[in-house]
Amino acid sequence: MGDGVLRETTALLERTPRVLTELLHGLPASWLEGTDTPGGWKARDVVGHLISAELDDWIPRFGLIATYGPDRPFEPFDRFAHVERDRNVALEALLARFGELRAASLTRLGELVNDDGDLEQAGTHPSLGRVTMGQLLATWGVHDLDHIAQAFAALSASQDDAVGPWKAYLGILLRREDTSAQPG
Repeated sequence: MGDGVLRETTALLERTPRVLTELLHGLPASWLEGTDTPGGWKARDVVGHLISAELDDWIPRFGLIATYGPDRPFEPFDRFAHVERDRNVALEALLARFGELRAASLTRLGELVNDDGDLEQAGTHPSLGRVTMGQLLATWGVHDLDHIAQAFAALSASQDDAVGPWKAYLGILLRREDTSAQPG
């Protein structure tokens, strides 16, 4: 990884809570009820999942690498922990919590990773095997982008029928029909 990767990726990561808050805060319920794919997630599920990742994924894994290197594998991550935990929590509260947790995560990241040289440190993923801090950092950034796109797809789905024949020109809605490439 080149110089500045830590700084550049952190710049992306610090934006995600603001992007989601600007996108979702105050939208009418009719826009928030769509799912990214049939049976998929609503925008609020995306925020809940990102909260779970702040609590149990990124920073705990950086900490394991910094402390144990590859000798202690990461704990498995429950991608669906938010479903029950956040069932009756208002979207605005989820957005605020995500923002607070992300700020704390980035502070902790700065304590665990001093410079791009630290990104070569390795850890062990339970199913992927050897991974580096650099790969973990890059994955964190792309994970954010993936879920921001998922939130946009969920919002778009609320207008699936309303766009009428223009749907043929709207790739974000057409992707809902091709779920073969969606992660399980």
